[in-house]
Amino acid sequence: MSPRPQSGSSTKAAISRSTETWYYPLRHHNYRIFVTLSLVGSGGVWMQRLAQDWLVLQLTGSPAAVGLAVALQFLPMLVVGPISGVLVDLFPKRRILMVCQSVAALLAAGLAVWNAMGGTDVWVVYGSCIALGITSSIDGPARQVFVNEVVGDAGLPAAIGLNSATGQLGAMLGPALAGVVIAQAGPAAAFATNAGIGVTVLVMIAIIRPAELHHAHDPDCPPRDRRGQILAGFKHVSARPQLLLIMLLAGLLGAFGMNGPVVLAAFADRVWHSGPAGFGLFNMVSALGALAGALLAARIKHLGRKGIVGSAALFGLTQLLAALMPTQELFVVMLVVVGFMTLMFLTSAATSVQLEAGASVRGRVLALYFPLLLGGHALGGLLAGWLTEDFGVRAALLVTGALGMASAAVIGFSLWLLGRKRSFDRAS
Repeated sequence: MSPRPQSGSSTKAAISRSTETWYYPLRHHNYRIFVTLSLVGSGGVWMQRLAQDWLVLQLTGSPAAVGLAVALQFLPMLVVGPISGVLVDLFPKRRILMVCQSVAALLAAGLAVWNAMGGTDVWVVYGSCIALGITSSIDGPARQVFVNEVVGDAGLPAAIGLNSATGQLGAMLGPALAGVVIAQAGPAAAFATNAGIGVTVLVMIAIIRPAELHHAHDPDCPPRDRRGQILAGFKHVSARPQLLLIMLLAGLLGAFGMNGPVVLAAFADRVWHSGPAGFGLFNMVSALGALAGALLAARIKHLGRKGIVGSAALFGLTQLLAALMPTQELFVVMLVVVGFMTLMFLTSAATSVQLEAGASVRGRVLALYFPLLLGGHALGGLLAGWLTEDFGVRAALLVTGALGMASAAVIGFSLWLLGRKRSFDRAS
């Protein structure tokens, strides 16, 4: 049964009345299933990513090649992203998720068979990266909007934080398991495990109750304006410069901060010489910090624009400090802090974008947000790979951390100027 639509102040009032506790969304049967499948699915995805990145490093011996693999996973989002937003707004999100999950499971199974048969052509892995990138371009916006359908606007801020927390718990467990599996049985076993996890997630999506979903409608937007207009998302964002600046900051932090696959693989291989087990450990402790950051963001519910910019600046600073750590033990400790600040920023930014986007164009706005974030991630992977190859991994992390801090400073100053201008306009 769908609730009556809410808009404007009524939606904000519902949020303030209903989200008194961070665990409010867990009252929903569908959300309990969804958060569980997010945990399981995240663990599988991170197992796949770690196995894929390590396999590329094994086949080529080049951090730049790992950077290319990361880029190929996320560059398709720059092209497919805006189109995927239309699909998400027009078609049932639950069905979209089932199709995307099926494709991802098939890709994992295919890589498992290929690698087990002795395949050594890195371009096969690159091809899988592209296919997975296209799938993720559709799955990401669908999954984020589906959270809103599962809990409604009232539970959205806490649900985003909880979903990020469980996703990061999966990101903590997945690499730890992957490091053990790869060390004992090779990447093929990790790919096969992820294929099995994909089937499990499909079953979970299937048992979500459609009758209990909250199908949002925006009374301020007539139905004819919701019929698949790609430009609607662009117009919506361009009319809201503060929203645009937060999205731009996410893209810049994606480029200069979210370079873990390249940097952590290089630290494990070239600096600490700890191999796949070390790579898994580094990903695990980063996810542990991210879990704490997501849980705190869920309790805070909404940091505000100053908090978002501040968390972005601290994110860059912690990267700088991690690059300077003299021992592996201190490096691991700093990775926890880096992970914490990463999810404080990402969860708060995602909450801000979703709450400021109109219900009828939310899918299309998120389909712009994710290409900015993950397209930046793709370009950042190439940048980090090139810097690591030519100047060393410590220099790469120092440069990207400094660029992240500079990005936060520029966006923060722009938001301040925009606020001053609006205050002046109101006064006059």
